[in-house]
Amino acid sequence: TELDAVVKNSIAYLKTRSSNKVEFVIDLSENTYAKVNITLIEWVFENLIKNAIDAIKGDGIISVSVQQLDKGVAIDVSDNGKGIPRHRFKTVFEPGYTTKERGWGLGLSLTKRIVEEYHKGKIFVKESEPYKKTTFRIILQNT
Repeated sequence: TELDAVVKNSIAYLKTRSSNKVEFVIDLSENTYAKVNITLIEWVFENLIKNAIDAIKGDGIISVSVQQLDKGVAIDVSDNGKGIPRHRFKTVFEPGYTTKERGWGLGLSLTKRIVEEYHKGKIFVKESEPYKKTTFRIILQNT
């Protein structure tokens, strides 16, 4: 599946459901393909982007980039929200972890399962600096 189209569709869907104070920046490489279940990977993008919207409190910048790697594709979802402390980089993916008043803390744990178990990829917090940049990276194989 060409990932550029999947990312564009996910962002278009979320743009209509978010504040006009959210700026979306998209950086896509052409012809980036990965073997994915479109419905599941769209849900992954939607969950990461909704979390980013929450992190910026509906007013900030969310960027999504897709780049070709030697043996796969890297997808970065970044925001300029509150950030994640370094000691939480791994625990954010545990079931029940949440910083929200509402919710069960299952979004990132399901995201991790979809990426790693179903798609045999990887997902991790690449970097985080409060109110500057937090980036989640997904790596998928293209074969």
